Amino acid sequence: MASCIEVHVRICEQEILKYDLDIKALIQDINECTGPLCKLTDLNSKVKVKLLNIRLRIQDLEQMGMEQDKESDKMALLREVEGHRKQMLSNQTAWRKANLASKLSIDNLEKEALLNGGDSALRQRKNTKEGMAQTSSNITESLMSMSRTMSQQVQQSEETMTSLATSSRTVLETNEEFKAMTGTIQLSRKLITKYNRRELTDKLLIFLGLALFLATVLYILKKRLFPFL
Repeated sequence: MASCIEVHVRICEQEILKYDLDIKALIQDINECTGPLCKLTDLNSKVKVKLLNIRLRIQDLEQMGMEQDKESDKMALLREVEGHRKQMLSNQTAWRKANLASKLSIDNLEKEALLNGGDSALRQRKNTKEGMAQTSSNITESLMSMSRTMSQQVQQSEETMTSLATSSRTVLETNEEFKAMTGTIQLSRKLITKYNRRELTDKLLIFLGLALFLATVLYILKKRLFPFL
């Protein structure tokens, strides 16, 4: 258990040392920063993250010191915690001074640019206006081209719709013709079926008539040839 706590203490101390070195390096970068402001803001954001991390690790180290069984170990760790906090406060002070120096450098450079760059600024504004006019002209031409293209597309769409309407009417007419042909075919089929039935009935009647005729002839012959039978 004791060895495990010692390992955690060493890891915590190493992380505190690493964050402290990172903060010092960032403070040096801020001190040398001459702009732009977005770069300074980014450096300050990184310092804030590092300070938060080191503060949390110092709190962890303090908590582990309070949990020590031996009073001597406890006091030793709490002294280290106090030393780390003083170092953190020193870094914060150096951080504020570096920000002041950086902002002063940025302000001085901006003033020099305003004083020495008047003519170039006028030329730049002139060039900017000419560029904006050219850009506006290009945009107008592009819009006109898009309008012509859209008009052509609308005309093509109208022609396509007309073609589709004509095709639709042709399909409907063809469908009506098919329906009429289907009705004619069905009527013809019924007539053929009826004719076939009539033909069968006629054949049956002829056969019955012929049989009746033959029976009558045989009966007459029988009566005349064999009257006594």
